[in-house]
Amino acid sequence: MTIQQIHDPKVSSQPFAVGVLRDMLEVDSPSGQEAAVGARIVALMRELGFTARLDEAGNAVGTLGRGTGPHVMLLGHMDTVPGHIPVRVEGDRLYGRGSVDAKGPLAAMMCAAAGAAAGGFPGTLTVIGAVEEETPSSRGAMHVRAHYPRPDALIVGEPSGWDTIVVGYKGKTDLSYRVRCEPTHPSNPTPKATELACLAWRTLLDVLGPDSGNQSFATPGPTLVSIRGDMTVAEAEFSVRTPPLYDVERLVDRLAAKIPKGRLDVINSVAACRTTRSDPVVRALTAAITSRHHRPAWKVKAGTSDMNTLAEVWDVPMATYGPGDSALDHADNEHILIEDYLRGIGVLRRALETLGADRTLRTAPDATMERSDGPAGPAPL
Repeated sequence: MTIQQIHDPKVSSQPFAVGVLRDMLEVDSPSGQEAAVGARIVALMRELGFTARLDEAGNAVGTLGRGTGPHVMLLGHMDTVPGHIPVRVEGDRLYGRGSVDAKGPLAAMMCAAAGAAAGGFPGTLTVIGAVEEETPSSRGAMHVRAHYPRPDALIVGEPSGWDTIVVGYKGKTDLSYRVRCEPTHPSNPTPKATELACLAWRTLLDVLGPDSGNQSFATPGPTLVSIRGDMTVAEAEFSVRTPPLYDVERLVDRLAAKIPKGRLDVINSVAACRTTRSDPVVRALTAAITSRHHRPAWKVKAGTSDMNTLAEVWDVPMATYGPGDSALDHADNEHILIEDYLRGIGVLRRALETLGADRTLRTAPDATMERSDGPAGPAPL
């Protein structure tokens, strides 16, 4: 089957498109073990007409077109959380680890880019399946931002729902606390290591204040990730989801000053990002959803994605989009509705056609993303 046939409305694209995703799901790929699925994705990309390879970080990278039009990058991730889910179709659902988070969005990007290229996209399309997004390091996206030229526009692939666009993510700061105490009897009133770890968590809550939580995009939200140890040695990990322009350095300094003993380290920190409905990528996705006679939605998320990582250094039009219900991220019954997956492909292809015709992309001002040096407060929707 040719690329033209895959995306010809007179020929059903479902068997091929679903086959692309199913092939990706058949290869387990927990973070750090993506080599096999990366090779499979490269093969699929080549079948779709891409020039494809694995880069130095292990990312699967495919390119289509070399025209003078805009360079649009579509970046998803091919790693998953651990846990095998038998790959199967049950009715209108395709099950498998990563079907939602985030092989489904990545497969949709591959199929949509191939269709847009076959339809005459005037510039360059780059699709990247990144490694280790599900880890604090985001190693794949970090490699991309350090070694790849900045595109004219970026779509990040995460499950937003086929009719919804993610315009912002909270930031995240991961903290590690370790403490060691002299051995003593349990009845000794001297604080024990486990007690100090608990105290560090309570101190973090106190520093963040009573209004903290992830109920609002504008407030920091703490999570006690883990706590372990005994009376002599203990360690705990905390994660704080941070709103735009949040002063992480001040938070860490205040927390360290209030903890009586032990070592506090920042494991990883990434800033929040947020764009607006006037962003060219948001507009293109919005128009594509509307063209399917459906009302689009826009949302911000308390989690993080590779959009955070790339927005720290790339001031380009960007948004996050992908089919799939994010409520099924990491779930034991993770699955994607086949119809939503196919709709996502259609939306992405239409959005790429719009971006290809947008003559402002190469000359538009860079300040589309809210950064630490931007105006106070979240950007308006």
